[in-house]
Amino acid sequence: MNNENTQLSYPVIPEKMLPREKMIQFGAGSMSNEELLALILGSGCHDCDVFELSRRLADYLSSESTIPTLEKLKKIRGLGQVKATQILACLELSGRYILGDKAEPVSSPENLAARLSHMKYEPQEHLVLVTLNSANVIIRVHELTTGLVNQTPVHPREAFVKAIEDRAVSVIFAHNHPSGSPAPSSEDLAITRILCAAGQIIQIPVLDHIIIGKTGFSSICRLYPEIFTRKV
Repeated sequence: MNNENTQLSYPVIPEKMLPREKMIQFGAGSMSNEELLALILGSGCHDCDVFELSRRLADYLSSESTIPTLEKLKKIRGLGQVKATQILACLELSGRYILGDKAEPVSSPENLAARLSHMKYEPQEHLVLVTLNSANVIIRVHELTTGLVNQTPVHPREAFVKAIEDRAVSVIFAHNHPSGSPAPSSEDLAITRILCAAGQIIQIPVLDHIIIGKTGFSSICRLYPEIFTRKV
């Protein structure tokens, strides 16, 4: 057998390729954080070029646990008000886009966790309800409750009101853990059982309960499939 025919082929990306050219030829996934930021910024400032400025910004953003304010961004050397507003607008639009009505089906916990990744920055627990149609496409994302640092109580009655209003065929619940760990607690499992039982009674099955943490996410359906009648 010819080994050359069985090996995967990866594109060779020139080291000196400019961000815009790199995105056009190889896609956004091939770009580093600094290159993406350089593309957004467009130009540098009087004491540094766009690549140095993007490195400063990338270093700052990587150390933040929450979405920064405009005033904090303006403290980065070389980042004036105009460029700071550009970055803040991109962050805000990204959050809105994730919560928007993107017409793609939810096919896995990873798929939905990516859309809800902004929740990892929240300092308090937020419980959201994701309503789905018969094709598993998101109808809406509703915030149900905002709780304390480590708890966000919900009653099944309130939990399913929006699902009924949306005429949802199924739902997924998700909440964040401000502590950082996405591991489900005993309380998480208890409320999941209650929600699944309520969904079964009103014939709007719960497909999953996803927990978002700073270090990743967990799918209760994947960990404890016996709780659920249907899966994503």
